Amino acid sequence: MITKEHIPLEVRIVAETLEKAGFEAYLVGGCVRDILTGKTPKDWDITTNAHPEDVEKIFESTFMNNDFGTVGVVNEETEDESLKVVEVTPYRSESGYSDARRPDEVTFGVSLDDDLTRRDFTVNAIAYRVKDNTLVDPFDGQKDVKDKKLRAVGEARLRFEEDALRMMRAVRLAVEHDFIIEAETMAAITQNASNLERISKERIRDEFVRIINSAQPMQGIVFLEKLGLLPYVLPHIADGIGIEQNQAHAYDVYEHNLRSLQHAADKNYPFEIRLAALLHDIGKPATREHSEEKRDWTFYNHEVVGAKMAKNILKDLKFPRETTETVTKLVRWHMFFSDPDQVTLSAVRRTIRNVGEEQIWNLLNLRICDRIGTGRPKEQPFRFRKYKSMVEEALRDPISVKMLKMDGGKIMGITGEKPGPKLGNILHALLEEVLDDPKKNTEEYLEKRVKELSGMPEKELRALGEKGKEKQAETEAQEIKKIRRKNKVY
Repeated sequence: MITKEHIPLEVRIVAETLEKAGFEAYLVGGCVRDILTGKTPKDWDITTNAHPEDVEKIFESTFMNNDFGTVGVVNEETEDESLKVVEVTPYRSESGYSDARRPDEVTFGVSLDDDLTRRDFTVNAIAYRVKDNTLVDPFDGQKDVKDKKLRAVGEARLRFEEDALRMMRAVRLAVEHDFIIEAETMAAITQNASNLERISKERIRDEFVRIINSAQPMQGIVFLEKLGLLPYVLPHIADGIGIEQNQAHAYDVYEHNLRSLQHAADKNYPFEIRLAALLHDIGKPATREHSEEKRDWTFYNHEVVGAKMAKNILKDLKFPRETTETVTKLVRWHMFFSDPDQVTLSAVRRTIRNVGEEQIWNLLNLRICDRIGTGRPKEQPFRFRKYKSMVEEALRDPISVKMLKMDGGKIMGITGEKPGPKLGNILHALLEEVLDDPKKNTEEYLEKRVKELSGMPEKELRALGEKGKEKQAETEAQEIKKIRRKNKVY
């Protein structure tokens, strides 16, 4: 049940202001649905019998938000970003959907019931009036919320013919709210799936992103495939259905990709890792060959082929260049260290150069998703911990004279010394002192010590320099030992 206490003051003020001006005002759509499901709405929408020009006259700060009469009422005083704009839309009816997306004609001045009739799903066709704390629910949406059922308003076929994007929205709402899609609605989506081709890629992408970012993206992809929508979103991903893999895998390529994606969601990894997990083996069907020697399937260079396919898919969906490049890199290099004999520090450094320091940990996390997607229960076996330890080693700044707030040029300026072994001995002697006591790493102290060291006999200075090199090696070894101990690599 909804009460006024569920509604933020900023939203109540907008509704009450409309009512005081002689108009009706109802909360409607996703905000009402979210309250009924126990969630906090991210957006607040009000519908009214006032026309757009009426709303603009009533409120001091407004702007027109779209072509359907929606007026954004601005509240600059609140610190809550979700309440800075409350959208107010007049009751309207729509007719003619020649592009399967937008109505050819919009009519204002209709009743609330007429307005609710044009909406997509029953759970979004519930209106709440703040004035008298009443719910208007002509299509039994409250029952569907309780039953966790997604059902189209009226005749499902007509709803999807009007706006084909509603089919994607059905899948998104199902996975975001853990709803089932009822049979008639599912059948209507299947019948109209090809109309999704008429929808702009940007709008498809936006719904797809929310599916991938949900808690159950694997279920979302399954829905898209079963309903016939997947080819219009992710071409080629379903090519992995029935493509058996080698003995290391318990699932075919398609299910492996989906399970890898789901693990990324379970770990709450960011969008780029989730998407890379879904696409990382998309190149396998095109590269599969049977090896008589190995008596098993091989997929040589599938990561190279898959990276090209992933890039084309993401460009087609109009993803930002940065997202496309990041995901493509992760797909391209996800097979790093596939041969444990090649795991050397230089190989790790090459991998870091390939993907960039900012993505190396995402690549490691993608590898975890890949492993879990094979059906293996253990997330971080010894080999993976070894990779992780070596990455930390490769990324850390090595112990060296570069750490000093003093360099060869400054020493030459202080002492008049020319380039040669003596400069190196002075620097390593300084390094030993700083490693013992980091507080000494100041320009003032080091300048003083440079003057003292430069006056030492060459033999004594050389001995201090060698001692500094030994201290450097010892400290370096201790730091690496700490990293390996932390990662349980002994």
